[in-house]
Amino acid sequence: MAQDKHPVVVSENGLGPYQRTVHVGRHTLLADEPVSLGGNDAGPEPFDFLLASLGACTSITLRMYAERKQLPLTGIRVELLHDQVDSEKQGTVDRIVRTITLEGELTAAQRAGLLAIANKCPMYRTLQSDLRIDSSLADRRAAETAE
Repeated sequence: MAQDKHPVVVSENGLGPYQRTVHVGRHTLLADEPVSLGGNDAGPEPFDFLLASLGACTSITLRMYAERKQLPLTGIRVELLHDQVDSEKQGTVDRIVRTITLEGELTAAQRAGLLAIANKCPMYRTLQSDLRIDSSLADRRAAETAE
């Protein structure tokens, strides 16, 4: 994972009611809502970015591990879906279904080991943890000066 920390900055871009420009270091992405929710579908919706983060982290972690252990892993595909399901104890809860396809001449033990490693990728651990999000409002005057 990257050692250089930089903020992810999301701002309105005036191109649609929900379309946002996402700046991640030197990269620029678009986020939007689907037409069914009033957006223009100009980019992935927010949950898609979350799923993409988990999928990318899973795949990268598996590749790093396979290289270190010199496993015959020739390809990795991670498919993710988000939905909500009923839970007897908690009512409706969010669920992510992650399906990992591993290519190569891997033994059953190697495949099981790779699944265990997938469950140790940093994004997986973060999403499974008691995540704390500290929110605050920026000083309005400082924000106006920066514009």
